Amino acid sequence: MIKPLNDRVLIKMVEAEETTKSGIILSSGSQEKPQIAEVVEVGPGGVDENNKKIEMQVKKGDRVIISKYSGTEVKYEGVEYIIVKQNDILATVE
Repeated sequence: MIKPLNDRVLIKMVEAEETTKSGIILSSGSQEKPQIAEVVEVGPGGVDENNKKIEMQVKKGDRVIISKYSGTEVKYEGVEYIIVKQNDILATVE
């Protein structure tokens, strides 16, 4: 299992829908990169440059919106994940 360190978060992208609301089926090349992901694991937090504790604001199972090209992609046991810093997460989805 991958366990993020400090204020990093392990996420898995949510699959993009292949059909538009009007029923048009999109080819995989025309789909925009999804920005909604599910939190798989969360690091313990850390400290910033001023030695102030960084509290984790997301938890395992949360759905989040991330910056479009943020994070480091990793493949583990055949599954693709992204490791991002908590401040690359823009919002949670309820």
